[in-house]
Amino acid sequence: MRKIVLAVAVASAALALSACQKDAEDVAVVASDTATDAASAADDAASTAVDAAGAAVGAASTAAAAASDASTDAVKAAGDAAASAASDASTKM
Repeated sequence: MRKIVLAVAVASAALALSACQKDAEDVAVVASDTATDAASAADDAASTAVDAAGAAVGAASTAAAAASDASTDAVKAAGDAAASAASDASTKM
């Protein structure tokens, strides 16, 4: 009878260890899937950041070109105004 009880105890311990092994494998799979999902999300975020940086560079370039055009127009208008004033002054003399 003792041998039967001992055999049942050993079998129970083996079954418990087997269940723990299966749980550990399941946890490892879930951890791996979670890590993969996190890496994918980080990659997506990095890609979005790169796109945003590119858009910011484009916007800055457009703003710089507009400022340059406005400056050129202001200089031309000032030159035209000066020439007109000089012409008016020479006509009145």
